[in-house]
Amino acid sequence: MPKINGNEIRPGNVLDHNGGLWAAVKVDHVKPGKGGAFAQVELRNLRNGSKLNERFRSADKVERVRLEQKDQQFLFESDGMLTFMDAETYDQVELPAEILGERRPFLQDGMTIQVEYYEAEALSATLPQKVICKVVETEPVVKGQTAANSFKPAVLDNGLKVMVPPFVGQDEDIVVNTETMEYAERA
Repeated sequence: MPKINGNEIRPGNVLDHNGGLWAAVKVDHVKPGKGGAFAQVELRNLRNGSKLNERFRSADKVERVRLEQKDQQFLFESDGMLTFMDAETYDQVELPAEILGERRPFLQDGMTIQVEYYEAEALSATLPQKVICKVVETEPVVKGQTAANSFKPAVLDNGLKVMVPPFVGQDEDIVVNTETMEYAERA
């Protein structure tokens, strides 16, 4: 694995540090009035989600890890485990449902997601940025309420609640941003 200097750490880099895999979330380069410059790095553990703040001087060497990204197609869920199929080799892989976190309701049958692997261990999964969902329940349109930029609550077919513009009605398909979990546009 390539070693990099402490001042070369960037947000998004994955590091092998203190016997664990850590993702750099935030990096601040600090040049104090007295002493040498250093990088103040906020790290998040990829296995258990714990956070750590660490200082790296430019002379410090850290190992940068490259994660392998694979496209996996969702097949089915059973007993809290999600079964995916590798798009190239057609091998089936079981991953815990917690790997998606709060974005789990957006996973749909046949959806292709991106899973990051370190050796044979799956560390994280990313859904497509935009997903089409159906509005199951929302308030009817009230005439004259469109003057201000107002939103109304709506329940989607996956059970989640999002705020939608007043013109969106029941049984309409909308596009939801999976990163912000907000309404994006009409489908």
